[in-house]
Amino acid sequence: MNVLLVAGARPNFMKIASIVDAIHAHNQRSSARIDYTLVHTGQHYDEKMSQSFFRDLGIPTPGVDLGVGSGSHAAQTAEIMKRFEPVMIKEQPDVVLVVGDVNSTIACTLVASKLEYPDGNASGRRRPLLAHVEAGLRSGDRTMPEEINRILTDALSDLHFTTEPSAQEHLVREGVAKTRIHFVGNTMVDTLLKHRRHADQSEVLGRLGLLKHAGDQDDRAFNAASAGSGKARAYAVVTLHRPSNVDNPEVFREILDALSVVGTHLPIIFPVHPRTQTRIQTFGLGNTIDFAALDSGTPAGRSGIRCVEPLGYLEFLCLTANARLVLTDSGGIQEETTVLGVPCVTLRDNTERPVTMTHGTNVLVGTKKAGIIDGALKKLHHRESHRIPEGWDGRAGDRIIDILTQQTV
Repeated sequence: MNVLLVAGARPNFMKIASIVDAIHAHNQRSSARIDYTLVHTGQHYDEKMSQSFFRDLGIPTPGVDLGVGSGSHAAQTAEIMKRFEPVMIKEQPDVVLVVGDVNSTIACTLVASKLEYPDGNASGRRRPLLAHVEAGLRSGDRTMPEEINRILTDALSDLHFTTEPSAQEHLVREGVAKTRIHFVGNTMVDTLLKHRRHADQSEVLGRLGLLKHAGDQDDRAFNAASAGSGKARAYAVVTLHRPSNVDNPEVFREILDALSVVGTHLPIIFPVHPRTQTRIQTFGLGNTIDFAALDSGTPAGRSGIRCVEPLGYLEFLCLTANARLVLTDSGGIQEETTVLGVPCVTLRDNTERPVTMTHGTNVLVGTKKAGIIDGALKKLHHRESHRIPEGWDGRAGDRIIDILTQQTV
């Protein structure tokens, strides 16, 4: 079996890594070898970010790099399609596996779904099998570009690999046959569990001046049962990247104003996405936060919010795992904090991952100042119990490969 694995943005690599590991494990125990090619569309415009993931996750250098770069949704999607089609024609894979909900996901799905091999490929297939990892997630908000990508990708896919029960409900409601839906668990969680211990060895806490020292008294304001390993001072982590939050200056300013208040209770570390940093400068919001070098060794500046450069996967995992609180608009971080048991405040009005609320540590607070402050302080002082969702056990990648081998026989 020949598989094309498509990745285009940072979260894709975290999900692909588990599947690559599962392929290698399969090839060690089976004579029915799986060959794969990792296709990096280059959608993420900061190449340094992608390179850090290859190193941290042990992902091989992509066999194909489309080098698309940034652009409008239409321009980026079209360019990916133009560059991906020749790859499909040359490789003629048995399976095209796409992950998540970025523009690369839908672009490569459109190409693969329309392509036929007139003379059949090496396995005799006339068309590739199209598989979507993280299928069926729905926020109900079609103003989100990712929601459109999810809906269209699922409509065209042959196999739907889901992470939580709500996903199957959505797919069945949309007319997908149950035989094409497979609950496998969460490949991002596979990767987290594999690298959790390695991440503990990261020096990022020391470099940020967050390690606890003898005599530190900064934890007295928090419940003794609060999150964190005990080796770090109390701090929060924030990530922001969604256009609805950072492209509107009024919304962005209100979020930062709320974070400044939260920052009076504990320092906030803000690894800034390059696109978000551009918006901070464009909107003149730099006076609200403090930009600092990663190695400056100070927990936070005058506002309580300290911006640092984007971190590698292992560094960010260590930072998140030891935090007392995470504030984010990221879907993946909602899942990671659920597994880590770290309270999560999501700065959105909806989520496509409801299991992080019913089982995990997540709460939705929207983007209004009062709601953010209230939600953050409640999470800080009143830690709630949580459960690990079913199937989030580190074996999702193995289940996916087992199903693919059965489907392509």
